[in-house]
Order: sequence, then structure tokens, then C-alpha cells
Amino acid sequence: MIDFKKELKDILENDPLDILKAKPNVSSIISPDNRLKASFKEINQFIDDNGYEPQKSRDINERRLFSRLEGLKESPEKASLLLDLDKHGLLNDVEIPEPLTIETVEDVLETDPLGLLGGTEEGDTTDIFNLKNLPSKSRVLTDYMAKRKPCKHFKEYENQFINVQKELKENKRKLISFTDKGEALVEKNYYILGGVLLYLERIDISSPEKTIEGKRFRKDGRTRCIFENGTESNMLYRSLAKSLYKGGKIVTQTADQINAEFQENLGLIKKEDELSGHIYILNSLSTNIEIQHLEHLYKVGFSTTTVKKRIANAENEPTYLMAPVSIVAEYEAYNMNTQKFENLLHRFFIEVCLDLEVTDNKGRIHQPREWFVAPLNVINQAIELIVNKQIQHYRYDALFKKIVPV
Repeated sequence: MIDFKKELKDILENDPLDILKAKPNVSSIISPDNRLKASFKEINQFIDDNGYEPQKSRDINERRLFSRLEGLKESPEKASLLLDLDKHGLLNDVEIPEPLTIETVEDVLETDPLGLLGGTEEGDTTDIFNLKNLPSKSRVLTDYMAKRKPCKHFKEYENQFINVQKELKENKRKLISFTDKGEALVEKNYYILGGVLLYLERIDISSPEKTIEGKRFRKDGRTRCIFENGTESNMLYRSLAKSLYKGGKIVTQTADQINAEFQENLGLIKKEDELSGHIYILNSLSTNIEIQHLEHLYKVGFSTTTVKKRIANAENEPTYLMAPVSIVAEYEAYNMNTQKFENLLHRFFIEVCLDLEVTDNKGRIHQPREWFVAPLNVINQAIELIVNKQIQHYRYDALFKKIVPV
């Protein structure tokens, strides 16, 4: 008779290839947190070896570590997990949110940043304790998905989407990141949400922003959004803003649209009005190597004559870096203090003002102050914010080369 216990023991004890040995699950050991910490330790090791933080250099490995570090600085959630490892103080400037302490039902109701529990407005009875608002069927989809439906009159909008896509391909419009959590939505503007182009046709504010007893209540209401794929949505204002904040894009206006809105908001052209001047953006055609190496170098200024006439002698004027220039954009100005507008733009980009001395034809040294090192789409965005009277809510982040909320 076969002794099964003995046979099984022989099999287990004679396993030269270790086939029967249990192997650990690597994925369970290397957790996302562990990978995050390992990547940060690699940055620390680079600083230990080289004595400085990784830079945006031509070395692929150093550039990779630089990008990783910049990403960590923009993510308070990830940075909060690395504070114990931050021996070089790389994350000191990251604002780490205080952890929420939830102990009672009142704590839950008071810490409701997404407004999911309702009842935040004065006199509003639409909260979770009001059973008349309970839907007859369980609701699983978000407000964004639930309100999406076919647009019955999509033909009226189809050509608009075609034109916007064409203008994007021709670089007449740009895509910029949506950096605001809910204060920068503008009617009649275009956005990219989930990879789909949308037209924000209307905003119906039902509850304006206000402060009651020291508590701030954000504005909210329904919107009407038309999507390029032929659907529409009446999602909440704040829901749209939060969705865009997670990777959404703003589609900028064309130069002609900005110019038209600029005139409309700052004076409107009337028959009796006279042209005040021109706001312009110029690009240098200098052969000076020091100037050629400056990426995103533009001059933003004002002229009472036509811009072409103003720059006709650019190669002999220090303000134009003693070199020819090309016109990138030009905006007509009516009924406004154009100098004030120009100065506001200059103060906004003061951190990236060109610091360069130029010698004129007589050997005299000048230091032009109207040249700025900033991407063109950012300059146009700043002009648009001034036109919309929103510039005071933003600042220019020179490190990341983008406009961010104050």
C-alpha cells in the first residue's frame, strides 16, 4: 500500500527548482506610497551627490528628477506623505492642508466642501434631512453625467465648433489650464472637459456669493453647456468648475474677439469717439545671441500712432533693442486711460521684466523696461483678464509660467 504522507513529504523535500515555494506578491509589497517615497529618496540622493537641486538641464536623468520634484511641489496630498523624508527642505513652501477632525454629525455637516449635503444657503431647505427631495429611483451618476442629454437644436451650434477647432489648428486660439476652482467661468466661452469641447452658453446664478456670520457661501446655479458631440447639460456652476479644475482647459479667444471685447468693456466705439491709441505685442528680430536665446521674449506697449509707423525705425531705437521687430498682436483702444492699462500689464509681469542694457548709436547705455519673458498665450490671457475686470484676482507665477489665482 502507498504511504501518501511519505510520498508527499518526499516531493516537498526534493524540489531543486523551488517550484513549490510560495513567492511573495510584489505588487502588495511595493505600494503607491512606497513608490512615492522611493522616488523622493532618489531626489535626496541626487542633492547629496551633487550639492544642489535637480535643474531643467539637458541631462535626461536630472531633468526627470526636476520634473518629478516640481510635480510634488504642486501636490499637497503627495507632499504631506514625504515630510519625514524632506531633509533638504524641498517642500517647505507647499501648503499642507490641516487634517479634518470628524467626531460628530455636526462635524460632518460643517466640513462639506463639495456642498453635497445641501442646506448651505440662508433659508434653503433642500438638505439631506428633507425627504421630499429624495428621488424615486436611486441616483448613482454624478450631476455632470445625469444631466447630459442629446441637444435638440445642435445644428445651430455645429458650425461654431467647427470654426473653433479650425482656429485652434491655426493657432488663433490657445488651450490653457483651468486653474480656478469656480470664480473664472465666463458665458459664451469655450472649454475642454474630459477631452470634449464645450460651449458655456448660459450661467443662471441662483445663489450669489456672500458671507453670513463669518462663513463664506460660494455662488452657484445652473448652466447650459453645449458639447461638441451633440449633447447638452444643465450641470451646476460649481460642479462644472470643479470638473474643469481636474485637468480641464480654457479655450482662449482670438485676437479679434479680445480686441472687440476690449473696446466693448472699456468704452464702446461711438460715432463721436476718436481712437485713443494702440496696445501692441511685439517680437524681437535681433541677431544678438543673448537676445535670441531668450524664449518667450515680447514687448508690450502703447502707441498713439499706428504700430507699423511707430516701429518703422526700430533698429535705431533702444526701446526696441536696436533691432527690427515684428507685430504679434495689436488692440485698438477707445475712451480709456490707455497708459493706465499699459502700466497694469507691466506691473502684472514685473517679475519677468527683461534686465538688459542696450547701447545706442551714440554709445549711450539704455535699459528698456517694456520687454517681458512670458509665453504669448499668458500675455493674451492677462489682457483678457483686464478686459473682464478679473485681473486683481490673479498673479503671474514665473516659475511655472502660468497665471494662478491670488
